Amino acid sequence: MSDTIDRTIALDLASLLCSRLCHDMLSPVGALSNGLELLAEEKDPAMRERCFELLEQSARVSANKLKFYRLAFGAAGGFGDLIPVGEPRALIEALLAGKDRVAVNFALGNDMLPKSAVKTLLNFALIAIDALVRGGTIDIAAEIRDGAAEIVVRAAGPRIAFDPTIGLALDGNLAPGDLSSKTAPAAMLQVMAAGLGGSVQYALSEEALVMGAVIPAQG
Repeated sequence: MSDTIDRTIALDLASLLCSRLCHDMLSPVGALSNGLELLAEEKDPAMRERCFELLEQSARVSANKLKFYRLAFGAAGGFGDLIPVGEPRALIEALLAGKDRVAVNFALGNDMLPKSAVKTLLNFALIAIDALVRGGTIDIAAEIRDGAAEIVVRAAGPRIAFDPTIGLALDGNLAPGDLSSKTAPAAMLQVMAAGLGGSVQYALSEEALVMGAVIPAQG
């Protein structure tokens, strides 16, 4: 009976991660569609040039998000067990392109990180970006120590928007029936870390959200 419940939860989690991906892709893909319609009708050379610029921007945003979610949510089969730290750094910087009110700093102590640690880092970054509704700074640190990858992501800004249900998901205390596309990334991290013998935790104050994880390096 428990195996059936576990499979049901896993299926729900996968479905909700897909929902999150589709939700975040809707805007840039919709902009591509609208831009093509405008381009088909527009005759003015200057306006057509502007349409091409908007299409290029929307295509770039779409590609950046797909690359990010491929590694953050998916199996990322193109990578080995260890991933160069430049990869998640580039994905986060690309995701923040155009968000001038959010600055990001990196302190990555190794050239390579296990895939599970990279997935944790990316999903922490995603939660941090969502939390900085009025801008701020994201500090991202990761290193391998004593056979485990340690990841810390801190989001600091004038207003931290953090849904309590995301905290419950990170703690592993969110009821399966309360899973949503918003909490699915946090729930995935908690399940993955626990399955590898690691842990996930967070601390929230008025000024900052700090998330940390210890992931066995062999994972």
